[in-house]
Amino acid sequence: MSELVSIQRIDKLRAASRDIVRELGFMQKGLAGTALSPSAVHTIIELGYGTVTNASDLSYLLQLEKSSVSRLVQRLAEDGLIEAKTNPADRRSREIGLTKEGKALLKSLEDFGRRQIRSAFEHLAKDDLTKVETGLTLFAKALRGETSRVFDSSAIEFRQGYYPGVIASVVGLHASYYASNFGFGAIFERKVAAEMSEFMGRIESSVNTTFSAYIGETLLGSVSLDGEDLEDGASHLRWFIVSPESQGMGVGKLLLEKATSFVDTAAFDRTRLWTFKGLDAARHLYEKYGFELVHEERGKQWGTEVVEQEFERKRK
Repeated sequence: MSELVSIQRIDKLRAASRDIVRELGFMQKGLAGTALSPSAVHTIIELGYGTVTNASDLSYLLQLEKSSVSRLVQRLAEDGLIEAKTNPADRRSREIGLTKEGKALLKSLEDFGRRQIRSAFEHLAKDDLTKVETGLTLFAKALRGETSRVFDSSAIEFRQGYYPGVIASVVGLHASYYASNFGFGAIFERKVAAEMSEFMGRIESSVNTTFSAYIGETLLGSVSLDGEDLEDGASHLRWFIVSPESQGMGVGKLLLEKATSFVDTAAFDRTRLWTFKGLDAARHLYEKYGFELVHEERGKQWGTEVVEQEFERKRK
């Protein structure tokens, strides 16, 4: 089991989910200040949003038996909250929707829910609110079994150059990811830490820079350009990493866009990087931004024997 889905992490997420369910009142009789069951409240909200328009779709959404949904719809209709109408496009089927009383209840539910969330979050910083929004969105998508991630790139803050903690964060991402997935150990971590620390001593040079992506103070990914450790006219792309939690969000693409724009603006003839065989997602990004494989051989420079690869990108 990978570090991302360890037993400890799973149990923390399950505990947090139980807390959310309790605090939002789903364990209480009379959800959101009403006399309705959670499934009835959910029905009112989804009908109001137009997510569903018939009992069959409602059954699928609520994951309830059709007979249970039929009884639910009947009770809400008897209470005057919803009504059924013949579907003009298919007279054999019936659509359900909110009555005037149902729409009034929907407004009350929305007001209640917004007050509840506002009260919980009003003391949080903007960065923390962004983390909560992003995390809950991804959590919901994961529970639905969706592999693609929708992410608002405007929520990402890109920082250039040295920032407190960036060395430790980048080294930590490298150490944990490559240990979990490729068995790299202390030799690799020491190498990254020592070389990046030395590089940061030269970061003020106009030919050197680091781009780091953050949400709040959480590092999503980073890449560095070293214009001094290779021959004249060449830049060295170093320490490209995206956190496992952020992969699939487009963070790597945005970082490489900034990296290639930097080297082109600085008029480097070429940019080189060293990696190893097996990092297919990273290789796809490298090739997308003009890097080509120019050499590979077996080696142990990172402490574990791998097929080391050298890529080069020439300025167009």
